[in-house]
Amino acid sequence: MGIIVGWIQLWYGTWYHNFTLMSSMKIGLHTHLLQPPPQKKKNFTAKSKYDVFLSFRGKDTGIGIRDHLAAALRRKQIELFIDDEQEPQKGDEISPAVSKAIETSAVSIIIFSKNYAYSTWCLDELVRILDCKKRNGQTVVPVFYKVDPSAVRKQRGSFGEAFVHHESNFSDKVRVQKWRDSLTLASNISGFHDSRSFR
Repeated sequence: MGIIVGWIQLWYGTWYHNFTLMSSMKIGLHTHLLQPPPQKKKNFTAKSKYDVFLSFRGKDTGIGIRDHLAAALRRKQIELFIDDEQEPQKGDEISPAVSKAIETSAVSIIIFSKNYAYSTWCLDELVRILDCKKRNGQTVVPVFYKVDPSAVRKQRGSFGEAFVHHESNFSDKVRVQKWRDSLTLASNISGFHDSRSFR
């Protein structure tokens, strides 16, 4: 419950001013964060090493939403994992350490931004996050930063352009399809959109 209360304080405080949240968004936030997990998964957060795993594309979110969000979380004494020291090579899969960090986090926040889908590292993180959501009941919160959720869902705009690149550069079509499926699934999860609306 502590992590949930922290989340409410965080979004009502720091992000209230940034996103100008309306009353309907507040109600949606309460519903989203206070719903009890399935009974068989009730001990999940007790086993977590991190409160939050943050998935983002550094070139889009560096000195901006990522840093502000991370600072706000840390002020609330929320244990956060940020893979900001990694500079993976093109096409690299996520490291075992990052995979483990995702698995041992209670909540994953995914910041979808213009160039997110160009990063195979980010896409592999996303696949792993949704796997943990399915198997362990991990809470997933998408944030759509300067992108429309429908572009993520249907891989349009920069997301579509990224997949033109991936499909011509990767022979592993199964891996590419998992990325597509994961974007569609994640975009259907209630989260935050910087158009100042809750969905």
